[in-house]
Amino acid sequence: MRKTYILLLVFFISLAAYAKDFNEVTVPDTNAVIKLNNQAFANRLTNPEQTVIDATEALALAKKLNYYNGIGEAYRIIGIGKSYLNQSEKAFDNYLNGVTYFIKAKNLAGEAKTYNNIGNLFRDQDYNRCLDYLNKSLAIANKIKDQHLIAALSLNLGNVYTRKNSFQQALKYYDQSMAGFEKLQDEVNLVQCVLNKGFVYYKLNQYDMALKLLLEAHDSAKRLDLNETVASVNLTLASLYMAQKKYTAAINVVREGLAYATLVKDPKLNYDYKHTSYELEYSRKNYERAIFYLREIYKEDSVTFKQNTSVQIRLIEAKRKQEEQTKENERVADRQAYERSRFWAVSTVAGLLLVVIGLLVGNVKRKAKTNAQLTMLNEEVLRQKDNLDRINHHLEEIIDERTKDLQIKNKKLSEHSSYLSHQIRGPIATLRGLINLEKEGLVDQEECISMMDKCVSEIDEKIIEMSDMLHGPSHNSNS
Repeated sequence: MRKTYILLLVFFISLAAYAKDFNEVTVPDTNAVIKLNNQAFANRLTNPEQTVIDATEALALAKKLNYYNGIGEAYRIIGIGKSYLNQSEKAFDNYLNGVTYFIKAKNLAGEAKTYNNIGNLFRDQDYNRCLDYLNKSLAIANKIKDQHLIAALSLNLGNVYTRKNSFQQALKYYDQSMAGFEKLQDEVNLVQCVLNKGFVYYKLNQYDMALKLLLEAHDSAKRLDLNETVASVNLTLASLYMAQKKYTAAINVVREGLAYATLVKDPKLNYDYKHTSYELEYSRKNYERAIFYLREIYKEDSVTFKQNTSVQIRLIEAKRKQEEQTKENERVADRQAYERSRFWAVSTVAGLLLVVIGLLVGNVKRKAKTNAQLTMLNEEVLRQKDNLDRINHHLEEIIDERTKDLQIKNKKLSEHSSYLSHQIRGPIATLRGLINLEKEGLVDQEECISMMDKCVSEIDEKIIEMSDMLHGPSHNSNS
């Protein structure tokens, strides 16, 4: 029985150790992944190609470490880099990968930021889809109280309403965004807010306010080395100067902006500068140069560009949904297999537990029976002990009585011995005297014999008396 318990104990200890090893999660040093992702994100406005390179390196390292948050963030930043490089389809694909890993890691903040990025992809193609993703992101941001993301989403919502020509609604969101970024002391995004507000005031024909805001954004962007932002500011400044017929100023900002656009290698910005250059030359009545730019624009027709991009994104999205459904089906199958395995494992453990419980119950019953038998034996022993105590007590009484009797007899014997010794000594002395007298011839022989017979009879009586005293206690006690 003892061996059975030991074997069961070893089995459960081994099972616990196996479960611990199976579930133990290694916590790697993820600092390198985080550093690479932060570095990549910091370069998004000045060098989006480097952003993609650094984030790709972070992705490879995060996959080796099986670090879900790092993988999701790397995919998201690669998507941002691709977006700035005007590769919307690749950006969308990376964003979807990022969402997948953020969901696996249960990272709501990462998931919300990626939905924000996807919304920005649809900003120029599909306003409704864009608003859907931005509002989805905003709901999560409000839930987790991510103030930076809430401010960024307000900025992006303002951009959508600007494109929809809902300028007052756009200004409302820009003001909310600026308040948030000022509180967070985020200079980069504040520059973007100022730029966007300047563009809205330009659209509202409030040129003085627009010029003030655009120049402020221009100076801040240069100070912070935000090359793409400088190029974007100059586009709006060129349109503003053309509206005011300040062609020299317009030419200067177009040249500067085109240099920055070339520096950041953004095809979309280069296309926008060709369009702005066409408008500038047309406004100056330089029709030959205007036709040149128009031909360039025709090659990269923006409507076709938008439609193709939107179609490609939709195809990617549909493909991804199909892949996700397939993966979900596989996950369901795996989960069902796992549940079956767990069921049998639990059933096995439960069966073993029942066996152990049965053994324990049997052992308890045997112990109870043994205890009952021991109790009965104890009771019997107690009874025997009581009997022995009573017998011993009775024997002690008998011994005490016999001892007292012997003491009395010894006393009487001693007394009678003294008495008989005294009584016998007289006749013996008489006999000895008679013998001596007879030897000397001083007494008659017959008389001597008669007296000696009398002495012997007296001695005999004394001996009989002593024997009666020793063997007849009742008689002795009465006498």
